[in-house]
Amino acid sequence: MPIYTRKGDDGTTGLLFGGRVPKDSSRIETNGAVDEAQAAMGMARAEAAPGSELDGLLVLLEHDLYVLMAEVATADENRHKLVAGTSLVTAAMVEELERRIDELTARAAMPAEFVIPGANRRSAALDLARTAVRRAERVALGHAVAGSLVTTYLNRLSDLLWTMARWQEGDEHPAARRAGKTGERS
Repeated sequence: MPIYTRKGDDGTTGLLFGGRVPKDSSRIETNGAVDEAQAAMGMARAEAAPGSELDGLLVLLEHDLYVLMAEVATADENRHKLVAGTSLVTAAMVEELERRIDELTARAAMPAEFVIPGANRRSAALDLARTAVRRAERVALGHAVAGSLVTTYLNRLSDLLWTMARWQEGDEHPAARRAGKTGERS
């Protein structure tokens, strides 16, 4: 089966559960921004040791973004077809991000001052992913749907990625050296 379908040559793209929209619609702009964020998270994952805690966490988060993109790619009249946790972002998914933020914050020193990214390749990649997620959150506001948790999820995900970057800095960050807290890194 070829990768090209020619269906989008007219400037439209298909939605989940049917329908087509222009490729520059806010819905598709949102999914494009989330796709970029997911790719940036993949770059961060490429810096992790295979099978490590960081690797596993990033895989889970990247899978969650497929759920989020499915929700965004569904026309409003088909939202009733979405399945919680499979094609619809849930409160439990947001709460899991908060739980992970709290857990990592307890394990690694968190700076009180502004952070200059780049202490190491893992933390720099996570900071880049965080900024991509923040952009996706801003773009998603242009397609906000009442009752949807898409923007809430993206907001917490960017917070988690910031926390993960600090965790991966370990003792390479001045706040960690002052606190004597390093945490596991990989």
